[in-house]
Amino acid sequence: MAHRAAEEELRKLSMEMRYLEQTADALQQRISMVNAALTDLTYANLTLEGIEKEKENTELLVPIGGNSYVKAKITDTNKVIVGLGAGVSVEKSLADAKSTLKERLDELGKTMNAAQQQFTQVADRINTGRTRIETLLNDAREGKP
Repeated sequence: MAHRAAEEELRKLSMEMRYLEQTADALQQRISMVNAALTDLTYANLTLEGIEKEKENTELLVPIGGNSYVKAKITDTNKVIVGLGAGVSVEKSLADAKSTLKERLDELGKTMNAAQQQFTQVADRINTGRTRIETLLNDAREGKP
């Protein structure tokens, strides 16, 4: 009877481990996406800080992808086009744009912390489950009930 209970526990733990591993993978993907967004917003924020120090008609290199650039002149250092999502953008003052980016950075930071905490909890549960599985398998090998 004890053998059957151990088998049932092993079966349940195996199913739980598969679910937890899928959850951990999804959380890792989310963390990667949030990290990429944080990097992008941080770069945008630094760029705005740099533009704030420039004068109108200052020439700069604008990245166009593929490690390629075009020369451009800043015609208005106080106006920035800010994306709102879903393909919608709006013109804002430089100060408002920086404020918007700061809010987004703060929110993404909170999202990152929450995802990392969830990942840590899932990883801890996986480790606990694996330890229990190893114990059950060792007991079965040694013939313990």
